[in-house]
Amino acid sequence: MELKDQWTVEAAVKVLEHKTVDAKLWAEAVEWLILYGPPKIRKLLLQSSDTATTECFPELKATAYSLDGQPCYTVAEVAQTLGISEEKARETIARKQDEHQVPHFIDEDDTVKLQ
Repeated sequence: MELKDQWTVEAAVKVLEHKTVDAKLWAEAVEWLILYGPPKIRKLLLQSSDTATTECFPELKATAYSLDGQPCYTVAEVAQTLGISEEKARETIARKQDEHQVPHFIDEDDTVKLQ
């Protein structure tokens, strides 16, 4: 079964609203909503993700923004911030890219650089 067929909006939102849900299940619901949820929910979750990244990892700074406005980071800086090897970070990002069928590695030509 494909990832997009594993959830419905109603089921994913119900998981998010549950006060004692397992963290892994909660993360899966958020991930699904970011990928396949309605635009309003996707926008809200992406804004929340950006806020959480800024607050939890203040040393991690976006180096550019994707054409749809999402922050872009270098793999090396993400790896350093998370305390993992750059190879492990690349493998994890590549796996998510394959699972989601959505590009997570973005060509620099497809970004807007920060001044």
